[in-house]
Amino acid sequence: MSKMGKAKIGSVIAAAGVVLFFSFWQRTPNVAEIGGYSPDFTLPVLSTGSGAPAPLHLYEHRGHVVLVNFWATWCPPCIEEAPSLEAFSAQMQKMGVEVIGVSVDQDPEALKSFVATYHLTFPIVRDPDQAVSAKFGTRQFPETYILDRDGRVADKIISSRDWTDPLMISFVESLAHPNQSPAE
Repeated sequence: MSKMGKAKIGSVIAAAGVVLFFSFWQRTPNVAEIGGYSPDFTLPVLSTGSGAPAPLHLYEHRGHVVLVNFWATWCPPCIEEAPSLEAFSAQMQKMGVEVIGVSVDQDPEALKSFVATYHLTFPIVRDPDQAVSAKFGTRQFPETYILDRDGRVADKIISSRDWTDPLMISFVESLAHPNQSPAE
């Protein structure tokens, strides 16, 4: 085969590769879509005392309604929603609802200070390289995924919320206790 023929074949293969790359890159689905199963993850829990806590494995929380909240200390809407998310967590914990904060902060000391300032008691895990947030398809902060007891995404909430809103509480209660009417 001549050099010209090899160059043409090489050009065609390179062009096909570029087309395939952009086809898949643009069509990468959000893996945490409503109705679909949530991606699993294992992340280190923020250490607030002595010793290193065990990592948190999301799959170990199946059987519970779980809110996975991606956030950062430098994010104004995240700061705005922190108090209501803590109040929600405290109120809903008795129903078996769990809140997991996934911080994308790089600085663990700034994160520890934030957690202490806002008296956050729900588990905070660290995702500084944003690998887990990318698996979920998170594009901005805060972003919250409400998972049902089977690990399916029941809702995806972009931006801050008042987590003490009665409609939000009612929705999450219906996931935690699907066979009960709201009046029970």
